[in-house]
Amino acid sequence: MRIETATITTNYELSGPKNAPVVMLSHSLGSNLHMWDPQMTALEAKYQVLRYDTRGHGASDAPVGAYTLDQLVSDAVALMDALGIKKVNFVGLSMGGMIGQGLALKHADRVVRLALCDTSAYMPPAAQPIVQERIDTARKEGLAALVDGTLARWFTPAYLKKKGPGVDMIRNIFLTSPLAGYIGCTEAIRQLNYIDELARIKIPTLVIVGADDPGTPVAAAQAIHERIAGSRLLVIPSASHLSNIEQAEVFNRNLAGFLAPAGS
Repeated sequence: MRIETATITTNYELSGPKNAPVVMLSHSLGSNLHMWDPQMTALEAKYQVLRYDTRGHGASDAPVGAYTLDQLVSDAVALMDALGIKKVNFVGLSMGGMIGQGLALKHADRVVRLALCDTSAYMPPAAQPIVQERIDTARKEGLAALVDGTLARWFTPAYLKKKGPGVDMIRNIFLTSPLAGYIGCTEAIRQLNYIDELARIKIPTLVIVGADDPGTPVAAAQAIHERIAGSRLLVIPSASHLSNIEQAEVFNRNLAGFLAPAGS
């Protein structure tokens, strides 16, 4: 379903029991709201689940040009406002986790609990040439030129070899993502630098990372965990970047345990 908000027109799904606490799910770069399919059954029993396509992804607006993380955070707040939702339990993975950090820092009153999954708080200068190369390749050759390398970072070799559930789904989502949106959001996350602000976050926080995640590795998760007082760190074995898909059962069990007080 699409809704015009104060910032853009956003595609979203809202499901689960009415009047239950809301869990808001924010996906990775080059994905869409269906990335969270493995979590829906586990969450919908107790929560309203709000998942949405980030600006430039899925069926949401995909303006041409560079986006900013502030825009992506504002889009999330604007969606909540348009739906009349005051507070959410925010779960973000990769780019979604970056949006979650911005939301917690700039709109702490809108977040009850925060789960930051396979994400980072800082984009080092050494990574900029790699990011620029991906942008250039996408412009010249399209997303098909990036899909195999992306899947190799997002899933472990063992999971790819056995063609685990979710691989084809993510491949298809990536290949059909709007090119302008992929580039626009890549420009946004290359400016990521929340690391020195994280100590201001006082919201109960769970940090999740796949043990084999090469893009936002365990060290990046530890850096976030160390700076958010009282946060919990979960390292999931045999999982790469999309730990919510590769190890869905472990991910869901721990996320449910973390969110449980919000539903009590």
